Amino acid sequence: MAARTMHLGLFINPTGHHQASWRHPDADADAGISFAHYRALARAAERERFDAVFLADNQVVRGGEPESRRRVAQYVANFEPLTLLSALSAVTRQIGLICTASASYNYPFQIARKFASLDHISGGRAGWNMVTSGPDEAPNFGLEMGFEHDDRYRRAAEVVEVVLGLWDSWEDDAFPRDKRSGIFSDLEKLHTLGHDGEYVRVKGPLNVPRPPQGYPVLVQAGQSEAGKSFAARFAEVMFTTPQSLERGRELYDEMKERVAALGRDPAHLKLMPGLVVVTGRTREEANERYEELQSFLHPSVALNILGFKMGQIDLSGYPLDEPLPRSAEPAGETSSFWRYMEVAERPPARSPAGRSSARTSRSRT
Repeated sequence: MAARTMHLGLFINPTGHHQASWRHPDADADAGISFAHYRALARAAERERFDAVFLADNQVVRGGEPESRRRVAQYVANFEPLTLLSALSAVTRQIGLICTASASYNYPFQIARKFASLDHISGGRAGWNMVTSGPDEAPNFGLEMGFEHDDRYRRAAEVVEVVLGLWDSWEDDAFPRDKRSGIFSDLEKLHTLGHDGEYVRVKGPLNVPRPPQGYPVLVQAGQSEAGKSFAARFAEVMFTTPQSLERGRELYDEMKERVAALGRDPAHLKLMPGLVVVTGRTREEANERYEELQSFLHPSVALNILGFKMGQIDLSGYPLDEPLPRSAEPAGETSSFWRYMEVAERPPARSPAGRSSARTSRSRT
């Protein structure tokens, strides 16, 4: 049996994944629009043999009350990710380049063309994180309302099928580029999609040759019921955020079973759990760094981000020193709400010295 290999990806949140890390004296507060910053991170990840770098994306400035919004760096001043990855491809050689593109508010032809282009520019290193988008982004695309949660995934499934079809527009050897005969392309190896579906209509063909990989790597990150079904059908990599080792193992087994039930080889789906790391030469030093980061975090920011992650609920009216009632459950898709409730209701972990690992910190204003 071949040895199993751990795959490592660097999720670049330009000013750090801690919501207040941009305030640290050593942080580059303008990292979101500093190409030098991204270049240094991508090269460091490649040097240390990471498989890929990943960039998330939102096509909206998130809402919330002003006290929180004016203190948050994420998704406010960042580059468009496909543009950035194209630039990073020129200063790296081997590392994979993955980014998000919404299947809700991008046309399939645009997605297919951009990722095919990135795959050619990078020499076959592109990956598409297939996401759906909530209602926040809809007004930026001329829509008054977004798609319902499950409807978003049904539409996304059709979009992915269309994108795959567009990447198959040209066969691998469809471009002889024969200067002597004057034949640039073999039209017998050109296929017009002609898709007319429930959500999208796309004639095709794509005006970019078949990507070097055939298809760029397909990635998915949602963990709702619809999201897991979508991942089992299409994804080669699934980003996960299990809140415990036990839940991680359960999700791993569940996804492998889902993939097999659809006739795919379970080995063709890799699950990559997210991990935020605070480092130090000793445990004490790492703890001190963590506490320093916590000291920069304003309570309104913490509440706003937690409420967003739990299903876009307003937590400002609940007492900070009391358990969140289960009645706070939002309408619609609630898997994220219960993931965080599970963590909150779990008994505190114990440190090796027998002390609770729970900490408190003062927030600087």
